[in-house]
Amino acid sequence: MATNIPYIELANGVMIPQVGLGVFRMNDDEVLNSVKWAIESGYRHIDTASFYDNEEAVGKAIKETGIDRKYLFITTKVWNNVRGYDETVAQFNSSLQKLGLDYLDLYLIHWPAPGFEENWRAMEDLYKAGKIRAIGVSNFKAHHIEQLMKTATITPMVDQIETHPYLQENDLHEYLQEKNIAHESWSPLGGGINKVVDDPVIKQIASDHQKTPAQVILRWHIQRGEIIIPKSTHESRIKENIDLFDFHFDLSPEEMSQISKLDSDKRVGADPDDQDFLEHSTTYTNQNNAK
Repeated sequence: MATNIPYIELANGVMIPQVGLGVFRMNDDEVLNSVKWAIESGYRHIDTASFYDNEEAVGKAIKETGIDRKYLFITTKVWNNVRGYDETVAQFNSSLQKLGLDYLDLYLIHWPAPGFEENWRAMEDLYKAGKIRAIGVSNFKAHHIEQLMKTATITPMVDQIETHPYLQENDLHEYLQEKNIAHESWSPLGGGINKVVDDPVIKQIASDHQKTPAQVILRWHIQRGEIIIPKSTHESRIKENIDLFDFHFDLSPEEMSQISKLDSDKRVGADPDDQDFLEHSTTYTNQNNAK
């Protein structure tokens, strides 16, 4: 099935689909179904992580769809308990083997835990060796990126951060634009206790467009130029989450402004400056808010 999902060009010229499927907190059966439904629906971008403990299921699902590898964009991440050059290379090779792939499209440092500079040094070499098409970071604030760039020779191409109408990260969004780093949103629908989809403003805009609240939120991200990776284990919602690009569906400047006023600094996951989380996250399980 052909896809109408637009692509965004990263700083190195690599093209990334603007919408992908996230698989956080999915068990193997859920991953197998969701990835297959997504690819059949037109998705070409799948986002996982070693921490999610489902890379093998992602790889199996990809294989079973029979789709040509060259059409897919696959992301995974290195977790906080992996620190050091050799350890990062070993983790990368382990992820690649579990996914059943010869290369990765995007590899990210999952959180700015102490020692991330050595992870990055290894990732730069893997990138230069052609093992990864693009490298980036996740949950990095501007000051983390500034610290990284004191020793880095390559600027991250992506920063994947929690972003939704209740946590808009406008200052960081502007910083990433200035640095030509793509802004990728995890938990783009808010999720958890926030329930952005239940906000009256969102609901009214959705009613006006005859779309769902989730589609309005995702369209808001798209018009901000962000990459999004909404998660779902339901076939109907997986399809709904990419039904964002028909010419009738465009949020007006007034509607974008209405949504901008919902920003209230409400997080779903951990704060990247929470040192206690960063230092002790090697013991966290994927039942915690450690996206």
